[in-house]
Amino acid sequence: MDGIDRRIVAALQEDGRATITGLAERVGLSPTPCARRVERLQAEGVITGYGARVDAAKLGLGVSIFVSVELSRQDRAAIDQFERAIQGCDEVMECYLMTGSRDILLRVVAADLPAFDAFLENQLMQVPGIRNLRSNFALRTITRRNALPLPDATR
Repeated sequence: MDGIDRRIVAALQEDGRATITGLAERVGLSPTPCARRVERLQAEGVITGYGARVDAAKLGLGVSIFVSVELSRQDRAAIDQFERAIQGCDEVMECYLMTGSRDILLRVVAADLPAFDAFLENQLMQVPGIRNLRSNFALRTITRRNALPLPDATR
């Protein structure tokens, strides 16, 4: 990726609905080469998709919970089994394989405490191979970024 590619990615992170013409003006290209670069960035998997940022609280999902999961076993089969099971849980917004005392970290959204309790009982605690769970409730979001930092995106 060169500086123009980084400027394109930075601009699209800021406004994913930008037209090719507007994007080209912003990064200093004509529309055709800009469109070719966007298509290449998509084909290479640098740009993985487009979507709206939505306020979870305004959709009735005002509670964010971070759940640390300790698995009974830490082998590939146990991790694969957990990964397959968690794919069906719509409340799980992010899932990370971790180092340290916990194997998995989940970011979960719920409407309220009873909804989270139902998620725990009916979904997460039904996943085989979990030894221990710890939940931490977020009181408020201090900062949340959707755009990745891009070195030299201004050049």
